[in-house]
Amino acid sequence: MQHHDPDPITACTISRDVQNFDLLIEDMETALGDSWGDLGFSESLAFFKQPEADALEFVALAVDETDEADLLMLGEIITAAKAKNIKVILIAEDVSPAALHQLLRQGADEFVPYPLPENELQAAIDRLRAPAAPPQEPAPTTAQQAPGGDNRDGVLMAVHGLAGGTGATTLAVNLGWELATIEKSDPPRVCIIDLDLQFGSVATYLDLPRRDAVYEMWSDMESVDEDVFRQALSSYEERMWVLTAPADILPLDFITPEDVGRVLEMARASFDYVLVDVPTTLVQWSETVLTSAHVYFATLELEMRSAQNTLRLKRALQSEDLPFDKLRYCLNRAPKFTDLNGKARVKRMAESLEIGIELQLPDGGRTVAQCADHGKPLGESAPKNPLRREIAKLAQSLHALGRDDADAA
Repeated sequence: MQHHDPDPITACTISRDVQNFDLLIEDMETALGDSWGDLGFSESLAFFKQPEADALEFVALAVDETDEADLLMLGEIITAAKAKNIKVILIAEDVSPAALHQLLRQGADEFVPYPLPENELQAAIDRLRAPAAPPQEPAPTTAQQAPGGDNRDGVLMAVHGLAGGTGATTLAVNLGWELATIEKSDPPRVCIIDLDLQFGSVATYLDLPRRDAVYEMWSDMESVDEDVFRQALSSYEERMWVLTAPADILPLDFITPEDVGRVLEMARASFDYVLVDVPTTLVQWSETVLTSAHVYFATLELEMRSAQNTLRLKRALQSEDLPFDKLRYCLNRAPKFTDLNGKARVKRMAESLEIGIELQLPDGGRTVAQCADHGKPLGESAPKNPLRREIAKLAQSLHALGRDDADAA
């Protein structure tokens, strides 16, 4: 009778108790069949010293909030695995952003939250098995090279959505494009920075790749200079430059106020206009963006959630003595000129919130979403769209104001 050897072990889970991660067990069995094993934390360090560890392709390090007391050991596990050229997938449940940041900095190759999203473990394994990228990304050609810093002291504008879907990214992307194309002979240099490290979609709206250079820049800010910053930028039509969100979801406190401040300073030195798309969530570095911005747009809609969030933001900023008055409110999907009832509602909303709604953006219809799906600004795909026309007017007024200030200086 023929004897069949068991499948070789090519991967291992490492955890305090793998039974606490039942979904991980199921996904490992689906992806690898019987060719995987399980180790405890201390067992794994001993196992990496054995010859059998040479056959491992990757380990899945599963941790939860209870394991944060053992961060030093977890870091040693990741370091030992990397020393054996074993890839590390970090599976984390309810781990604090600071602990997650520390483990990612230790060298984990992939991060997957627990409970595991459907097929996410297999996708992470596929990414690990993909052909290795070149050690360094080739430098952009002369035509694609981001402009160098020449102390332009550019205008910094931030866009903050006071609720999801209020058009913050749409405003940032299209205002940036209108400014970048506002003059034919000597167009301004424009940069968009997507600071939503988790769900930023500027790259999607412009059909740009999310490059590893962005994560590398944010993860090693001590080494970042203007050259590193420019290499992390992507070019859109060689007329506008974008620092996209990273490819993977990162904690919002993965970066510090000092990190954000340095990047904003470098961007202002190289560009005439810098637009920052900030997340709805307030974090430590939100104050950095607010205080640095010359103009801080806050987008909202004619609805209760926007009104409530405006009041909450107002209280939060005023309690910290932050410049709440700097906010410039933009009403998205504003009522048409002939909608007198809608106009009255806008007036009542502004009065009840004690704010001034300075910009009313019309509803651009389905065309806006279609342009975003195709990765094109409205100015390219739908120049006659009413939303595009209003944003173009805003760009004209901002640019004219900037020229007047320059002439006065």
